[in-house]
Amino acid sequence: MKEIRLHEGELNVMELLWSNKVLAAKDIAKIIKEYIGWEKNTTYTVINRLIDKGVIKREDPGFLCRASISKRAVQNIETKALLNKVYNGSLITFFSDYLKNQDLSRTEVMELERIISEQRF
Repeated sequence: MKEIRLHEGELNVMELLWSNKVLAAKDIAKIIKEYIGWEKNTTYTVINRLIDKGVIKREDPGFLCRASISKRAVQNIETKALLNKVYNGSLITFFSDYLKNQDLSRTEVMELERIISEQRF
């Protein structure tokens, strides 16, 4: 899959679609106006950009919008990009740095150990 990067505003629209499955563009615009304050034209511009990127499918009648990429896929892409940008792609360096600065409970440590032990080698 082509690496698709989404900015914060685009993620706001995608969150609505991931939680609602299908929404008309006019309904997306109303919700975004209420919670973020964007005007309808701004929301439509972002929706069209997402359609051009291939992450939203438009269905007629009613300019219905549906996500064509899962939230998990976007999370994986963004996580990989962050690791590459900040940690030179090193998962070990990230976990080492991150976990050194956390006050983990015994339960959390046990859960992390369980997750690691389930990895196939």
